[in-house]
Amino acid sequence: TPPPIKIGAFLAVTGPASFLGDPEAKTLRLYIERQNRLGGVLGRPLQLVLYDTGGAAPQAVTFARRLIEDDKVDLIIGGSTTGETMAVVPVVTEAEIPFISLAGAVVVVEPVKKWVFKTPHTDRMAVEMIFRDMKRDNLTNAAILGGAGGFDQSCRQQAKELAPKMGITIVGDETYGPGDSDHTPQLTKIRGAAGVQAIVGCGFGDPTVISARNFRQLGMTTRFYFNHGVGSQQFIDKSGGAAEGMRMPVAALLVADLLADADPQKKVAQEYARVYGEAYKEPISTFGGHAYDGLFLAIDAMRRANSSDKARVRDALEQTKGFIGADGIFNMSPSDTWA
Repeated sequence: TPPPIKIGAFLAVTGPASFLGDPEAKTLRLYIERQNRLGGVLGRPLQLVLYDTGGAAPQAVTFARRLIEDDKVDLIIGGSTTGETMAVVPVVTEAEIPFISLAGAVVVVEPVKKWVFKTPHTDRMAVEMIFRDMKRDNLTNAAILGGAGGFDQSCRQQAKELAPKMGITIVGDETYGPGDSDHTPQLTKIRGAAGVQAIVGCGFGDPTVISARNFRQLGMTTRFYFNHGVGSQQFIDKSGGAAEGMRMPVAALLVADLLADADPQKKVAQEYARVYGEAYKEPISTFGGHAYDGLFLAIDAMRRANSSDKARVRDALEQTKGFIGADGIFNMSPSDTWA
């Protein structure tokens, strides 16, 4: 039997970011099993080695080292969050191993890092979409609400940098702590700020549910936007009706049935939704889509490189052109390792 190609993964399967990591882990398990039934890759079976970080950056570093040094994986997919991802960047760079991140912040790939790629849309793109939607309805004053973590801070920075360029004024900015179970004080301050026409939520995971619930409890009617870090049914379910009417930019995967038949993403997205839904009896999320794209970008690169050699696979990833994923179409280059 030929030796397996080892795919390493570290994900926030449990903890406050579990509605990212749980569907990511389920997707990797499901599709690696399916790929092996089809004969694997390059005539070799795929073997998944997966660790649960609970969303903690120090755990991510520990597991990344274990994947590289002990498990001897050929490639790493993971980092449900920006904090986990950025903590691991020096480790994968030193080890010279291809790393496909599932985190949203633009800082993951800007500046470009030789061994680091990513699948989700960036926070900058999400904020741009939000500001565009605001402008369409003649709303120009926004307040930001988010946490203190890596993604939240990056999203906040993107919002502040983009605002003047897009004719938006930031009139409030409130931060909650990682352990805060109530965002009422922050929302009350936003409600009291002069001229707030929209709230831009820069959080993800369980804290966004708290924001949504407290917003409704306060009877606020300001338009509320979240970023793409809430793109799952779990956010809606956990919010208990509080999410009704809130707006967010999400990947086309979540509205695959509404895409034009000529859209090349439609077939891929619908098939992923069908397979995942049949396997797990639960709705899909954009996060599972990130993992699907990460896995198949890796498989595509290995096939084109005709090898699992780390340097060759890295080079092939960088040369990806016209790859149709569940979350988008990927065209990469030495100056762009995620588009």
